[in-house]
Amino acid sequence: MSATPQATEAVIETSDGPMPAHVAVPSGIPKGGVIVVQEAFGVTDHIKDVATRFASAGWHALAPALFHRQGSPVLGYDNFEKVKPVMQSLTAAGITTDVLACYDHLERAGIPAPRIAIVGFCMGGSVAFYGATLRPIGAAVTFYGGGVSEGRFGLPPLIEMAPSLATPWLGLFGDEDHSIPVPDVERLREAAAGAPVDTEIVRYPDAGHGFHCDARPDAYAPGPARDAWGRTLAWLERYASGTPPTP
Repeated sequence: MSATPQATEAVIETSDGPMPAHVAVPSGIPKGGVIVVQEAFGVTDHIKDVATRFASAGWHALAPALFHRQGSPVLGYDNFEKVKPVMQSLTAAGITTDVLACYDHLERAGIPAPRIAIVGFCMGGSVAFYGATLRPIGAAVTFYGGGVSEGRFGLPPLIEMAPSLATPWLGLFGDEDHSIPVPDVERLREAAAGAPVDTEIVRYPDAGHGFHCDARPDAYAPGPARDAWGRTLAWLERYASGTPPTP
């Protein structure tokens, strides 16, 4: 399905105050909803572009500003020292509040839980994984999310949360990602295999952290990025579109 997307800005009410969100929707009836979880740099133009790509594929895409308690900053890719304190201010309680608020927002928009997906990048990949344990929804995808063997934001490590996955989950990692060692990825694969839902991990030998972000020439890996995007759309189509997979 190809549709001309329409982009708007929205506000999602949470118990911690209003959370801005970028929204991209197709012109026709959406297949379902996708929560696009930001990188550590905020809801950047790249994250907005990802939302547009989902909308072009027929999905109602919602990119919430998880840094809304800090003023919703958008930070440059070239200054991680400014990024770290903002990212480190996230808490498990705040993330839980925000993710559940996004689920509720999409359900109020008429998209039932089985047709909701959550897809996250970098920091957002970890959040998407956690979101897949909070409530059974249609699908979840993690692009190079950290915290695999050591917890982040007050959350347990991903390998400890893995048996609690309530949503079919796809993990996409690069072997050259020095922040997420291959042995950790393989431990996560083993842990996720014990979940009561379908799970899959794909590793890219020649990709590092941020390989999907075409706004970062130092990190972008076109081949793995194209493959990972195709797998993501297929995963959502299989588990969250409401259309039974072809045998």
